Amino acid sequence: MSLGQIGQRITQKLTEAFSPAELNVIDESHKHAGHVGARPEGETHFKVVIVSEAFQGKSRIEQHRLINQVLAEELAERVHALSISANAAT
Repeated sequence: MSLGQIGQRITQKLTEAFSPAELNVIDESHKHAGHVGARPEGETHFKVVIVSEAFQGKSRIEQHRLINQVLAEELAERVHALSISANAAT
């Protein structure tokens, strides 16, 4: 499934902020149809898998906070749920 405007914006922001070695942004909105926060047009529930040197020496909480800061606008406006798998590049 290709990403819509919000998914593309998430990809762009994370790429610019963290220069990831690996980045996979997955729109999982279809799995949450009818749930709280879901919209018929989708792009409300995302999973992010990211590997970046920027996470070196940071705890999981610190990694998630950094990502949430970068995506604060999307989380406030449109994204209801964000699942994060972040790891430091080696």
